[in-house]
Amino acid sequence: MRVVVAVKYVPDIQSARAFEDRRLVRTSDDGTLNELDENAVEAALRLVEALPEDPREGSEVVVVTVGPPDAEAALRKAYQLGADRAVHVVDDALAGSDYHGTAVALAAAVQRLHDERPVDLVLTGMAALDGLGSVVPTLAGSWLGWPSIGLVTAFSLDDGEAPTLTATRELDGVTETVTVPRPAVVSVTDHANDPRFPNFKLIMAARSKPVEAWSLADLEEPLERFAEDSGLPLPGVGGAGARARTTSAEPRPPRPETEVVTDKGEGGVALAEFLIRNELV
Repeated sequence: MRVVVAVKYVPDIQSARAFEDRRLVRTSDDGTLNELDENAVEAALRLVEALPEDPREGSEVVVVTVGPPDAEAALRKAYQLGADRAVHVVDDALAGSDYHGTAVALAAAVQRLHDERPVDLVLTGMAALDGLGSVVPTLAGSWLGWPSIGLVTAFSLDDGEAPTLTATRELDGVTETVTVPRPAVVSVTDHANDPRFPNFKLIMAARSKPVEAWSLADLEEPLERFAEDSGLPLPGVGGAGARARTTSAEPRPPRPETEVVTDKGEGGVALAEFLIRNELV
């Protein structure tokens, strides 16, 4: 069993945000592994742990991220949870990439891993908390030519003659069960499991474990294959290739001072006037 988990390094949502040259300022002291990706790592670890002893020995959980040098911190956190191998796609040319550029780079990394040794499954979190786009898994799956299923709460594998994956997902008032051939790309929700806490031994080991750094040049072969097989131009990477751009950004205005009204029998009138004045009704 070989499972690839795509993870992302995101800013701490509790920290102050700032923009410079219309791009979000990211510093190494406030970034972390995307919280929703911990569910994907947990799902991968449980798959391997449930295997009989012999297959488990030959299994591998590989975490992959596309991001700046600081994104290595997300891979270290995944090591703390129990991942076996980490790959960091890092290249100055990727800075400012949108969903499409990120997805094609991620897909190329997965394809290279698949060429080395077949990948059974790619897992991701349901969204990245900095962008909440939830489209990268589907876009990456399309370049790989693999089925993609999102919002999965539970899944099982069938290792028959034609390996399949059966997934359950909760949609708007509907529970859906889908079966697809493998390999496949699956994004799991935060209801799929409860991620484990790192233990001290893994925390210490994660500090010295190797992280493989791959540039776009290292992914040239799979990228060329994507273009040839699809007959489509590859999406541009970096800010110049992005289809969406931030044109301006301003700090959130300060909250107005709290208005306290002492009710002397006309509190309802004062409340109604407040709602009308602020166009809340």
